[in-house]
Amino acid sequence: MDLQKTTNQIQQQSEILAKIRQEVNKVIVGQEKLIDRMLIALISGGHILLEGVPGLAKTTAVRSLAQALGLDFKRISFTPDLLPADVVGTMIYNPKDAVFYPKQGPVFTNLLLADEINRAPAKVQSALLEAMQEHQVTIGETTYKLPDPFLVMATQNPIEQEGTYPLPEAQVDRFMLKCIVNHPSRDDERRIMNRFTQKQSAPEVAATVTAQDVKALRETLDQVYCDEKVGDYILDIVFATRDPKAHGLQALEGQIQFGASPRATLCLNLASRANAMLHGRAYATPQDVKEIAPDVLRHRILLSYEAEAEELTPEKVIATILSTIPVP
Repeated sequence: MDLQKTTNQIQQQSEILAKIRQEVNKVIVGQEKLIDRMLIALISGGHILLEGVPGLAKTTAVRSLAQALGLDFKRISFTPDLLPADVVGTMIYNPKDAVFYPKQGPVFTNLLLADEINRAPAKVQSALLEAMQEHQVTIGETTYKLPDPFLVMATQNPIEQEGTYPLPEAQVDRFMLKCIVNHPSRDDERRIMNRFTQKQSAPEVAATVTAQDVKALRETLDQVYCDEKVGDYILDIVFATRDPKAHGLQALEGQIQFGASPRATLCLNLASRANAMLHGRAYATPQDVKEIAPDVLRHRILLSYEAEAEELTPEKVIATILSTIPVP
């Protein structure tokens, strides 16, 4: 593998990423981590779940990214009365021809914003499973391929429990990343106040990137090198969530009911290499793994009742694992 050639490609494509950042930053102030995670999901082809209280511009960030990419974008506002057919589509009867024909739903797009995904019942949430994992949808007896690229970026509100349906583990595991969106800093909030309280037209995000550019980024990701020692480090972290005692984490014994799945290993590898691309490198380092591990693992660790009683959180568990597992 020619690392120098890959490095040159990444440096050339850094202009693509810079253009996306520039356009998104017209609307989003601060939130650099959120933008980085969305770019990692875009490069690696993974889905992302954004969790945060209302008013943090989660929906606006996803919409701005779609506008900057120039891709087909659709939004579904999930509500308790939503039906699976409202997401994937259904068969419509035409009385004139006396035949049924398929009506494709909003899932047939490049970038799907699933807004407040935890407000829809499980039947609707599961309708996304095949689309997210297989990139295809079955309507009637026919299976249809979804456009390429296809990304689901979902948002959920953690503070409201009434009228919500927690995502099942099988659904959550389909998301490569779960990013916690926090409040902006005081300086950033001042900039938000100054920028968006004036009587002027809202900033317009221009489409500066094409689907071919996204495809080129993903082809470059395939060339990013992950050393065998970094791969072993990833495996150590994931296996420590399943058997903490065997990895010198006796304090976590009995605290984790279910550890991360094999999909976590794949996602951690891809996301670490994508993070290396954002930093202009053609190889992943243990630091890339440590930076992205909380977003890959926090929704894949199911704690025991004892851990919840002790107010232990997945973030604390991940921090303990990362501080204990030897770094190569």
